[in-house]
Amino acid sequence: MRRRALLAIGVLLAGLVTGPAARADGPLEYVALGDSSAAGLLILPQIDLACLRSSVNYPHIAAQQFGAQLTDVFGCGDPGLQRETVRLRAPQYDALSPTTDLVTVAITGNDTGLVSAALSCINLLPPPAGTSCKARFTAGGTDQLAARIAATAAPFGQALDRIRELAPNARILVTGYGTYVRPNGCYPLIPVWPVDANYLQATIDRLNAMLAAQSAAHGAQYVDLRTPSIGHDACAPVSQRWLEGLVPSSVAAPLHPSARGMAAFGQIVAAAAG
Repeated sequence: MRRRALLAIGVLLAGLVTGPAARADGPLEYVALGDSSAAGLLILPQIDLACLRSSVNYPHIAAQQFGAQLTDVFGCGDPGLQRETVRLRAPQYDALSPTTDLVTVAITGNDTGLVSAALSCINLLPPPAGTSCKARFTAGGTDQLAARIAATAAPFGQALDRIRELAPNARILVTGYGTYVRPNGCYPLIPVWPVDANYLQATIDRLNAMLAAQSAAHGAQYVDLRTPSIGHDACAPVSQRWLEGLVPSSVAAPLHPSARGMAAFGQIVAAAAG
């Protein structure tokens, strides 16, 4: 009995590791939609030089885990919801069909302007020799970045509804954004004041909360990348870093995942899809 129980547990664990089962008529059809946060800008090898898309971005890693047939249609790394109604119809939305089994979605970062906001927070000298970007973005009692996130919620929900309409039989996974900077940052390694580092990560957390809420409201599953990437932020030693800082330590875009990060996120997405 004990041997049979152990064998059953082994079979169960094997199923959990290998991910979702293949379809009877072939491999799972997996479509990856998104922006530069998942495209793998500059990470080698690049499979689309026009779009700076990498063959080791997280969708490719996840697809390899469970033998899926991947259609990776990241819109040149820069779709964005506001452009979605115009530009994502082809090729991103056009990749979806009733036979699609799995969709991963990584968007909204561009619409809220997080990368440009982070770049505006650079201060080469310590306080008070400069200007706090938190003070600038919250001047007058209104948090501009929070307002952008709130304004993006409804269009994002509409995008999820559109995906469901075009791929009615698919599971939809929405991937969040990681932990880019630890509490108080790591000035001067990343030349952003502690108060601004905390504000930027809090803004990313606010964006993640919106993505999670909209996912729940529109029949999608939110995949948390924030928690597992704690300790792997841009302040971490290079050997432990999943997310690059203002000056990348590897061949990757600033303020984007590294190849190491893509590998880790791919494993997380594969586990969520299992």
